[in-house]
Formats: sequence, C-alpha cells, structure tokens
Amino acid sequence: MKIRTGFGYDVHQLQEGLPFWLGGILVPHTHGGLGHSDADVLIHVICDALLGAANLRDIGFHFPDTDPQYKGVDSKRLLAEVARLLREKGYSIGNIDSTICLEAPKVNPHIPEMQRVLAEVLGIEADDVSIKATTTEKLGFVGRREGVAAYASVLIVKNG
Repeated sequence: MKIRTGFGYDVHQLQEGLPFWLGGILVPHTHGGLGHSDADVLIHVICDALLGAANLRDIGFHFPDTDPQYKGVDSKRLLAEVARLLREKGYSIGNIDSTICLEAPKVNPHIPEMQRVLAEVLGIEADDVSIKATTTEKLGFVGRREGVAAYASVLIVKNG
C-alpha cells in the first residue's frame, strides 16, 4: 500500500459586510473572507493539502484567480473537482486534519455541520474529517480580527 501526506496553509482578509463561508457552510458573522472565490479558507487549505499529497500542484494552478469563471465560485465545487482529480490519479482519502485560526466568531458550534458537508463533497465519512479551531490570543492579524488562517494535513492512499 502506498500512502502520501499533504499539507495546506491559507489566509484570507476579513471585511465587514461580506458573507463568511467556512468549511462549506455560511457562518453568521459581521465580517467575511475577501477573495476571488467565496474565500472559504478551510476548503482552500484542504484542496491544497490534497493536491500536494498527490503531486498535482496547488489550488492556484487549477483554479487561478485570473480566471473569471472562478469569480465568486462556491469552493465546494473546487473541492469536488480536487476529489475527482485524486480519484483519476488512483488515490482515495484516508483522513483530513485541519485547524482554523480565528478570534471571532466561535467556530466550535459549526464544526459538526462542516464535517458533514465536507465529507459529503469528498465522498468520505465525516469521522475522517477533523476540524479544530483556535485563536492566536489576540496576537497578529488573526488576533486583531483582520483575517482568518487555516492549516490542513491529509493522508491519501494509492488504490490497487
């Protein structure tokens, strides 16, 4: 059996009045992520980690922010395409471990729904999608509530 790991990191600036998409769901908040797509930082790091594990470059290579077809796109569409690319290359997802760094809003109440949505898009069990949340103790751009950061590591398995 051949296994590979991947890692992803992403940040998005937070701006007042924008919708806050996180983990494939709309989280009620006064600020949302600024980006070319829907700025779902959690999905973006998972995409990057999966693509990296399979040596398929990164999210910007596959879905460039210079391409108008991705303007405002639902990041779940990008994640579904990444899952398709992995299957095409003969990989299945073992597990995902992720961390969201954010001062507000509190993410913990939304984690089960995020796990369910992400697992459904990827065609895996919700138990295979770990999502954790932390603050930066008011330090840095996250601590000043200027942005959100996320990290993800993944395990993929070569089929056959």
